[in-house]
Amino acid sequence: MVAIIDYDAGNIKSVEKAILSLGEKAVITRDRDEILAADHVILPGVGAFGDAMEKIRNYGLEEVIAEVIHRNTPFLGICLGLQLLFESSEESVGVKGLGVLKGKIVRIPDDAGLKVPHIGWNSLEFPKKGRLFEGISENSYVYFVHSYYLQAEEDIVVATTEYATHIHASVEKGNVFACQFHPEKSSEVGLKILENFIHIQ
Repeated sequence: MVAIIDYDAGNIKSVEKAILSLGEKAVITRDRDEILAADHVILPGVGAFGDAMEKIRNYGLEEVIAEVIHRNTPFLGICLGLQLLFESSEESVGVKGLGVLKGKIVRIPDDAGLKVPHIGWNSLEFPKKGRLFEGISENSYVYFVHSYYLQAEEDIVVATTEYATHIHASVEKGNVFACQFHPEKSSEVGLKILENFIHIQ
């Protein structure tokens, strides 16, 4: 069973729909016991970093997420869910993130001819092949919606893209995985990424 953490963020139902389309059970929940009982846990999200961290803390989910990761349960952050795993974001100065991974979240630079937020399909390059991308060709396209992006410690970066700058699009460390793009909106490639995640033990 896949637990999708509910902290009032946008885009949660589309993640559930994608998981169900793969023939897996999914539950949208903020219940501690349900989350800890899950085989896999997803932290999705669209929204602002500061608001999201406030809700996560108000619902007591920060400790639950830490426990999930400590138990070595496969954990996937998507879009804002990726950003929340890091220490801070330029979007909400002074707000501490979950601090699970090392890196910083910064605003996409203004670049002539490129709009911010970055909305649309971009291809991925793999500086090293992560487990989420088994069976996926380099230069495959996935769907992004974001104004801020990750600059991570290089050793955890498994996918990158270019949009006004060099963007760390996916990271992996132990049982923790995260994507800046939306696999649930990325057609067959995205479903394969989610399927790969579900098969990680």
